[in-house]
Amino acid sequence: MVSRQALYDGWTLRAAPGAQVPAGIAGRAVPATVPGCVHTDLLDAGLIEDPYLDDNELALAWIGRTDWSYQTTFVHRPGDDERVDLVCAGLDTVATLTLNGVEVGRTENMHRGYRFDVRSLLRDGDNDLVVAFDSAYRYAETQQERLGDRPNAYPEPFHFIRKMACNFGWDWGPTLVTAGIWQEIGLHSWSTARLATVRPLVTMDGRDGRVEVHVEIERASDVPLTVRAAVAGSRTEVIVPAGQRTAVLTLTVREPTLWWPRGYGEQARHPIDVTVHAPDDDTLDVWSHRVGFRKVRLDTTPDEHGTPFALSVNDVPVFVRGVNWIPDDVFPTRITRDRLAERFDQAVEANINLLRVWGGGRYESADFYDLADERGLLVQQDFLFACAAYPEEEPFATEVAAEAAEQVTRLAPYPSLVLWTGNNENIWGWHDWDWQEPLAGRTWGRGYYLDVLPRIVGELDPTRPYWPGSPWSGTEAIHPNDPAHGTTHIWDVWNTDDYTRYREYVPRFVAEFGYQAPPAYATVRRALSDEPLAHDSPGMAHHQKAADGDAKLRRGLDAHLPAPADFDDWHYLTQLNQARAIQLGVEHFRSHRDVCAGTIVWQLNDCWPVTSWSAVDGDGRRKPLWYSLRHAYADRLLTVQPRAGGLALVAVNDGGTPWRASASVTRVTLAGEPRAKTTMELAVPAYSVVTLALPTELVRPEEARRELLVAEAGQSAERALWFFAEDRDMDWPAAAWDATVEPFDGGQRVRVTARTVLRDLTLFADRLDAFATVDESLVTLLPGESATFTVRADRPLDEVVLVARPVLRCVNDIELR
Repeated sequence: MVSRQALYDGWTLRAAPGAQVPAGIAGRAVPATVPGCVHTDLLDAGLIEDPYLDDNELALAWIGRTDWSYQTTFVHRPGDDERVDLVCAGLDTVATLTLNGVEVGRTENMHRGYRFDVRSLLRDGDNDLVVAFDSAYRYAETQQERLGDRPNAYPEPFHFIRKMACNFGWDWGPTLVTAGIWQEIGLHSWSTARLATVRPLVTMDGRDGRVEVHVEIERASDVPLTVRAAVAGSRTEVIVPAGQRTAVLTLTVREPTLWWPRGYGEQARHPIDVTVHAPDDDTLDVWSHRVGFRKVRLDTTPDEHGTPFALSVNDVPVFVRGVNWIPDDVFPTRITRDRLAERFDQAVEANINLLRVWGGGRYESADFYDLADERGLLVQQDFLFACAAYPEEEPFATEVAAEAAEQVTRLAPYPSLVLWTGNNENIWGWHDWDWQEPLAGRTWGRGYYLDVLPRIVGELDPTRPYWPGSPWSGTEAIHPNDPAHGTTHIWDVWNTDDYTRYREYVPRFVAEFGYQAPPAYATVRRALSDEPLAHDSPGMAHHQKAADGDAKLRRGLDAHLPAPADFDDWHYLTQLNQARAIQLGVEHFRSHRDVCAGTIVWQLNDCWPVTSWSAVDGDGRRKPLWYSLRHAYADRLLTVQPRAGGLALVAVNDGGTPWRASASVTRVTLAGEPRAKTTMELAVPAYSVVTLALPTELVRPEEARRELLVAEAGQSAERALWFFAEDRDMDWPAAAWDATVEPFDGGQRVRVTARTVLRDLTLFADRLDAFATVDESLVTLLPGESATFTVRADRPLDEVVLVARPVLRCVNDIELR
């Protein structure tokens, strides 16, 4: 059997000499954690300040421009194994490995693993291992100079190194260029043969499951081998003759329980075991995983609306209610399974069914995909290219092909993975971002997206669809970001236009759209020492990475909301505006379910405390956007939408059973007085949408500044509201309410009864306790209505402060200044 010796202990870290290295670090051996990285080791040793706080990031730029050396001494006792391999699952990035003074290999790619035969170099007893990392900047800039510059979205050379691009900074992320042994490292000892790769391709043949297990064998001896595979009660074996290194085993499982996305069925998974045996039947190596039986199809057959992009699982169409996923921390080894589980639970609770792993980050951990399988969250996986023209010359051509083959093979068992995407915005960039002239005919990545990657996916995993880019229209003959064809990104809303412009689009599939807001107050306060806090105070400005981000936030506020008088107003109103912008977009796109097959909001999460497009901030706190996503992505959605000639009530049913209910739509004053009403019968088939025009007496208010529509369908869906004027123009009464606070084990219940209309009432309990959470947000109450907020905290919160501003807020308290 293959034996494994982890090499995690006794590591130290040193900076190579250089004028940029601070005096307290130069020449010093720093205890190192493996897996880990330079930044976290220096932070643990107290040698640098936390890069996430204030503007500390700026003082740490020298780290990415420094060479680093990791060193350890480990004990090895030689056995009779024919091979001993030094196995590195992930090195970041340009590394030279030396064992007992002899160089054993070099690496240039963070996104793949490496294996080196070191048996002849090992000593009985102590062995010295050094992993020396060259500066990522120096490597990238050398390649840039050698191959000729290529345009990108940011003034950093991230596209000239196979490394997590967002390490070099993004419009939501810090520039913290890492180095280190970031995944497992150890010795694997073995004889005769081992399983180099196992690639199960799972398909359905009618009601039966079929698993083709593709096995690659690495040999130390040329002898006949037996490979066995078993899954869900089905077993088979093949003899692999001497000299042969591949085998395919086919298993049929009669009517297996299927794996479904969340909301569509159970997430059944089945253990699969593969073993390789010597001629005497001794077991040489074992591979185990879990697979799910399911069928994935992507419909792109042209129709009267253009080119659809419609995902089906097990022949059931799935409207994608998605979010984009970025690395949850700049330093990957801090992302534990528990942290991922918390983030996934937040996604599930917000009625999300798909995570798109964005191409400027990383191929995620086994825990990530396993949790997605378990929770029924679909995964769209980008290959790692983003917002840049990438060179196709060597060494990158070979590295990209090896990286892609390794990752396609590694991720093949996970049923949650349903789509590979070639890149993020690079084909669009070539068309629209003034790249063609500066490229002057140089390569930019086209060969990867339209040749190399689809060929690798087609050869190694034809069970999943591949799409060349996000966005992509389906053909080079049509603009890559044409909303009528394939996938589209909508960024004019954030960059130049008001968010009501979402309603001008009826796209086939929206793979990115988003709107910014600051993180939770407790997150801001932990990260920044600004006194006083202001939207443009030094720390807030440093943690706003988007071009003209603050001005764009203000433009959005000016179009819709009262002017903020102070930071507390600004913080509440910008978070509210983000929530409203995305809710409007999602509800509009879902209301056109017969044309649009999905939305992927930018973005679920953050990697540090920052003003960004996220629904969950860098400290894991839910922003108001999270609550609006939970509403807009509900299985059953009631929404009022503008249509030609007036307004309509739209009922969207993403459930598997018909939705039948009586709906009422009432035009009322801000005082709660009804002025017109109608009742409609809803009969919405499963996975469908119904649109019902509203009568004239409802859609023509007598006083636009004092009226709204209220649409309700009992307990079957949350109610929908429509205001005839923007908040800044509404004739709001001064907010008045009665509140009671009732303790319970683990928190307090805050019941608010409105004496006037209360628009988007929100309770910010984290202002009193950084770890407090609230179950509801953005609640609009008419006079006489009540809402209960459940606050969970480790200690009782001050009852008086809990029900006063700035903790308890609504839009119509702004003018009480």
